[in-house]
Amino acid sequence: MQAASTAERPWPVRVVSQRIGEWIGRLGWVWVDGQVAQISRRPGTSTVFLTLRDPAAELSLTVTTSRDVVDTGAPGLAEGARVVVHARPTFYPARGTLSLRADEIRQVGLGELLARIERLRRLLRAEGLFDPARKRPLPFLPRVVGLITGRASAAERDVLATARRRWPAVACRVFHTPVQGPDAVPQIIAALQRLDADERVDVIILARGGGSVEDLLPFSDEALCRAVAACRTPVVTAIGHETDTPLVDLVADVRASTPTAAAERVVPDFAEEVRTVATARDRLRRALAGLLEREQHRLDAWRSRPVLARPEVMVDQRAAEVAALRDRATRYVRHRLDAAVDDLRHTLARVRALSPAATLQRGYAIVQHPDGRVVRGPADVAVGDRLRIRLATGELAATVADDAAGR
Repeated sequence: MQAASTAERPWPVRVVSQRIGEWIGRLGWVWVDGQVAQISRRPGTSTVFLTLRDPAAELSLTVTTSRDVVDTGAPGLAEGARVVVHARPTFYPARGTLSLRADEIRQVGLGELLARIERLRRLLRAEGLFDPARKRPLPFLPRVVGLITGRASAAERDVLATARRRWPAVACRVFHTPVQGPDAVPQIIAALQRLDADERVDVIILARGGGSVEDLLPFSDEALCRAVAACRTPVVTAIGHETDTPLVDLVADVRASTPTAAAERVVPDFAEEVRTVATARDRLRRALAGLLEREQHRLDAWRSRPVLARPEVMVDQRAAEVAALRDRATRYVRHRLDAAVDDLRHTLARVRALSPAATLQRGYAIVQHPDGRVVRGPADVAVGDRLRIRLATGELAATVADDAAGR
């Protein structure tokens, strides 16, 4: 057993390589699922070399097997096929490489592929990637339209021709990638990320023409679906025909039935917009003319009213009302004054009639003590008292000399 390595006693490279080989050898036989990226058959030998790729990651492994194993388990095997191999991992210390030695290969059938897609569909739906609430609206007029499609494909021609016909000044940034096979998913994801990072790109179209279910498998790949969901830029998909619905259609913000329909959804029609503007302008003109006509009728009606046609009539009416009120007020005040004068005259007469001065005028006098007490009889005075006698026209002073008459 090799002692543990230290800085003073490090392992040589060959020892590290041997230890790695030992650990890998303990793994034993395993079943491996992958996509065939490359097949190499060497002439004159029965050995077949396969390169298996994980569609969801940039990772591949070399598989070594015999021609009989391939012909028995997967006759007609081609690049891009999905296979399951029973293999034993082998590490070659001399070269420092890892490979798989397979004794059985099974090509995954269409039914199994559809079942896997359905399981992935349920998983992505449960995670909310299909939720309409997370889908972003498309811009009315994008500055730059990003397009990911196959090189020299009918989908590219349809999108570009339709977009330029609808809006001649539209700008497009096109990325050509494989749309089927083992290299499709990573290259589409790379193009998607580059377009999403471009601030000028306002919408991305992912387009591919029709094909078989196997040809459209890359567009149901989990890694591609998650990459589309992670984009900040709205994504429009146009994959296959109307009946084809790969999973990326459900994740995308908008699904179009064809590449032409995708271009129509993304780029507005210049002629239609011109007609819409002209129609709106005509409607605005008619509305404004109608508003002006109604307001003119209203002004004419106001001008025909007496208050505006002959405003002096209203002034004259108000002047007559003011004069009438003034005369009425004058008569009322005079009447009140006359009544008050009569009341005052009558009151004065009554006061004079009841006043002691009137009695004095008839020859009577009022005898008072100096302190103002009235003398009502002889008993109220004594000899020698000084008295004050009030007459009608003045007063007299008197002194009581004798009271015998009163006794």
